[in-house]
Amino acid sequence: MNLVVKLRRSFRTLVILLATFCLASIVISAYYLYTGYKQEMALVETTGQAECEDLKLLPYRSVELKTAKPIDPSRTDPTVLLFVESQYSQLGQDIIAILESSRFQYHMVIAPAKGDIPPLTDNGRGKYTIVIYENILKYVSMDSWNRELLEKYCVEYSVSIIGFHKANENSSPSTKLKGLPLHLYNNVALKDCVVNPQSPLLRITKAPRVEKGPLPGEDWTVFQFNHSTYQPVLLTELQTSRPASVALPKALYATVIQDLGLHDGIQRVLFGNNLTFWLHKLIFIDAISFLSGKKLTLSLDRYILVDIDDIFVGKEGTRMNINDVKALLETQNLLRTQVANFTFNLGFSGKFYHTGTEEEDEGDDLLLRSVDEFWWFPHMWSHMQPHLFHNESSLVEQMILNKEFAIEHGIPTGMGYAVAPHHSGVYPVHIQLYEAWKKVWHIRVTSTEEYPHLKPARYRRGFIHNGIMVLPRQTCGLFTHTIFYKEYPGGPQELDKSIRGGELFLTILLNPISIFMTHLSNYGNDRLGLYTFANLANFVKSSTNLRLQTLPPVQLAQKYFELFPEQTDPLWQNPCDDKRHRDIWSRDKTCDHLPKFLIIGPQKTGTTALYLFLLMHPSIISNLPSPKTFEEVQFFNGNNYHKGIDWYMDFFPTPFNITTDLLFEKSANYFHSEEAPQRAASLIPKAKIITILIDPSDRAYSWYQHQRSHEDPAALKFNFYEVITSSHWAPSEIRTLQKRCLTPGWYAVHIERWLTHYPASQLLIIDGQQLRSDPATVMDEVQKFLGVSPHYNYSEALTFDPQKGFWCQLLEGGKTKCLGKSKGRKYPPMDQESRAFLSSYYRDHNVELSKLLHRLGQPLPSWLRQELQKVR
Repeated sequence: MNLVVKLRRSFRTLVILLATFCLASIVISAYYLYTGYKQEMALVETTGQAECEDLKLLPYRSVELKTAKPIDPSRTDPTVLLFVESQYSQLGQDIIAILESSRFQYHMVIAPAKGDIPPLTDNGRGKYTIVIYENILKYVSMDSWNRELLEKYCVEYSVSIIGFHKANENSSPSTKLKGLPLHLYNNVALKDCVVNPQSPLLRITKAPRVEKGPLPGEDWTVFQFNHSTYQPVLLTELQTSRPASVALPKALYATVIQDLGLHDGIQRVLFGNNLTFWLHKLIFIDAISFLSGKKLTLSLDRYILVDIDDIFVGKEGTRMNINDVKALLETQNLLRTQVANFTFNLGFSGKFYHTGTEEEDEGDDLLLRSVDEFWWFPHMWSHMQPHLFHNESSLVEQMILNKEFAIEHGIPTGMGYAVAPHHSGVYPVHIQLYEAWKKVWHIRVTSTEEYPHLKPARYRRGFIHNGIMVLPRQTCGLFTHTIFYKEYPGGPQELDKSIRGGELFLTILLNPISIFMTHLSNYGNDRLGLYTFANLANFVKSSTNLRLQTLPPVQLAQKYFELFPEQTDPLWQNPCDDKRHRDIWSRDKTCDHLPKFLIIGPQKTGTTALYLFLLMHPSIISNLPSPKTFEEVQFFNGNNYHKGIDWYMDFFPTPFNITTDLLFEKSANYFHSEEAPQRAASLIPKAKIITILIDPSDRAYSWYQHQRSHEDPAALKFNFYEVITSSHWAPSEIRTLQKRCLTPGWYAVHIERWLTHYPASQLLIIDGQQLRSDPATVMDEVQKFLGVSPHYNYSEALTFDPQKGFWCQLLEGGKTKCLGKSKGRKYPPMDQESRAFLSSYYRDHNVELSKLLHRLGQPLPSWLRQELQKVR
């Protein structure tokens, strides 16, 4: 028994000794790790060219790799909630530019002083997947109620926060962020940064990435923390030559940190400056991707195509000689080591072959001897702008000459791609060009920098017209006159800045497909084209994980519309609103052939009567009739839209007096069309819009009777009640008729859609009952709304026809001109069962309409007041 007791005591003593030894070991190890860490803070030197190389000694290497709190994006919409300081703040605009370029949806709110926030959920679903604060101090200084509300939302819906702190002269040297175990040191000058490869949010950003030299500005903020939830993302050193506002030890400091959510369950990424520094932009994009659970993310694949326009074109002394062509071939081979399948794409105008110096003509010959090394596409034979050719046959003749030149010299003619000089005729569309391209070259793809506008470049899009895919084209700072490095606009440092994290780099970063426009002259002289793309490819490969590759134009276009199928349909703009567009638009065309106002419907509300009353006014002119749709053009709501604005404008005569005459069109299907409001606002944004409303139940019944008179099989086979009450299982013919009867009566829904694209001041809502009973008063209101002169006296020009049952135009000699036989058709009254059903069906829609009219300050029609009384 004593032996057992002694053994137990000995064992206990042994355990205590072992525990003491382990604790001492941990303390000693921690000491050496700490001192070793302090000694190894200096960044690894890079080459004189500041190229990236592997770190031999990695900061924070002794810190345990921590796992971020899992992100579940399934309960939120892929939208960013962005709080900005003001509508025009620079950082806010930079954030928006990146979000828009990346095609990420966002909702912008000006951050209020108390931190009020918009509704964060909708029917139990989170409306935002990330919250971004332009000024992180607005977040931490929110009143407790709003902050608790926001953070509760973030925890419950797995939503993260991105914030920026931009110090200024009024910033205190040291700041503690309220509620976070984090200190900020402001207004410090920094140098030599390194990306931490242990950061879990890195995706596009390549690490370790070392950037030598001073960081721009002296207003940086660095973060100091003592909690395991924080992980540095971007580390820098202090500039020892510039004393900081607060004493800081020599060490590496984080200017971007990630909060892994281990403190309060919310992940955050904080930036100690704005987005001026290119690495901040790169990390910002990675942060959005990581914190959204890859909902808002960019692919790593980048497709680039470098077009060299104006081959054989150019003044003597600006063209390529034989050595320039050899350099072109050598650089192409070099680029293929960094850009898969890279091939220069050469655009030629054969008329100018052998029109340079003797050395330049030899360069032409070497190009043609190397024809199989490149891709080729046609310009115009004489390099003329296509919009100057008013008939298709002249364009065809020009193209045939260029094609014959190509065949004679072995240039491939089947690439299916062409570019017009100065992008003339591509957009705004010159239909003769498209037709000639297809006839001579079988063109399937072109590109332009003009759709929808040249600037801002991030808004450029593609579209398909007349069977030809139009891709957005990018400029790269190289124009026909940009031929010498030292004479680059703004100095050569501007070109290098664009390549190394600037505009050119961002173009590739933010666009999955980029077609770059360059010119023959950029590859002679100082060969800036070769310099630019060789250095750009090298910088992209060394600083990002992007995969660069090239595809032939047709495959590239197919890839583009595979990525962006929503861009297949064009959205026509008004050519007269953009000087560049006017310059490449036919002089035979004029925007005076566009309407000043539209009557949008809906059908069966009196739109034809209004149309005829308007035509009585001496200063109001309608469109010419359509052979298929009579007085209605129906351009904005259907396939006619794809025929282009030339087709549309051909329906309008030239006004006698451009200043006073008003062109208009009436297409009653526009009212409930989902596409028409945006399309109309894009082409004629200043146009005024007129709609007429009657009881939606009466409108539905009138449409049914209209279809019966036109012998619609469904209307003849089924009675009205059967049509409006049919289920989803009914035959398609009856469901189609039901939709045409009921959907236009969702008045509030359709008007709100128009108000999304037009201001309320440009919308007139007419009471259809008043138009029928007192048209003269209504027409006075219409004239005032349109601002038309002279005033026309409709009281004297209209007379009521008791036989017809409506108002008609009074002619000389007491005769009248009334609506056609199809108008005012007599039919049985609606049965009570159908009326009761429709009154119930439209109840909520009518309530919403009343709210809308109240918001617009418009009186309620008598029929609407009667329907609202039933609701009570």
